Amino acid sequence: MHIQTAKTQLQSPSPSPSIETVIEMRNVSTSFGEHVVHKDISLEIHRSEIFAIIGGSGSGKSTLLRELILLQIPNSGSIKILGIDLNNINENDALALRKRWGVMFQHGGLFGALTIKENVGLPMREHNALSDAQIDDIADKKLVMTGLKPAVSQQYPSELSGGMMKRASLARALALEPELLFLDEPTAGLDPMSAAGVDELVIQLRDQFKLTIVMITHDLDLLWQVADRVAVLADGKVQEVGSMLTLSKSDNPAVRTFFMGHRGQSALVRNKKQHEALKE
Repeated sequence: MHIQTAKTQLQSPSPSPSIETVIEMRNVSTSFGEHVVHKDISLEIHRSEIFAIIGGSGSGKSTLLRELILLQIPNSGSIKILGIDLNNINENDALALRKRWGVMFQHGGLFGALTIKENVGLPMREHNALSDAQIDDIADKKLVMTGLKPAVSQQYPSELSGGMMKRASLARALALEPELLFLDEPTAGLDPMSAAGVDELVIQLRDQFKLTIVMITHDLDLLWQVADRVAVLADGKVQEVGSMLTLSKSDNPAVRTFFMGHRGQSALVRNKKQHEALKE
């Protein structure tokens, strides 16, 4: 797969003849002691869309992600993923569900004592009855798919740049051919050129494999470039859900915060005209 290193013209959301809900959250509330993180959050995420969750520090983005990937249980409410209700899910069903999604963690989450190929192959060794040769072959293909050269497979995580680490982590997240992909700050800490490459890769993966992608990010350019819809969290609630173009016109103060200041205004100027052109 050829991955460009510069941002290309913005793409419009992938059309769908019928909307299928992949993730459904209803009245999810979460608290730690007296600290309330979420209050009656409800969201729907659709098949093959790129859905982003944004919010300020302490808004509960990471907590929400942990709840979606079965690392944390909310105090109340319900979450359904791929038709499975996470409330009271048993271990066998949880394992089967985890095999249907992939997670790219913010700091990579790769094991330092394993080579990159071994890291990517690890989910297959745990869950698939494949030979070592088959696993190595698939791992190599996943690495190439994410824009890494074959030689990288023999390196260790400590030997990779930040951008290469993100791609290797993404290759591992794709190891089991998931239907659903969770990305935690996929461009955090990257230089603009590396971040642009990740932007392109996210769109290509969605379009080629019809993945549903859920991401948490602070990268405003990434949001403009790839997100079909964005949910804004603030004060424990979903303040608004919509495209970046729609949100940029919102009068909600909690939403406006993301478009104010130097970074927000710069991203708005760089991207808004192209989005408006796509609407015409």
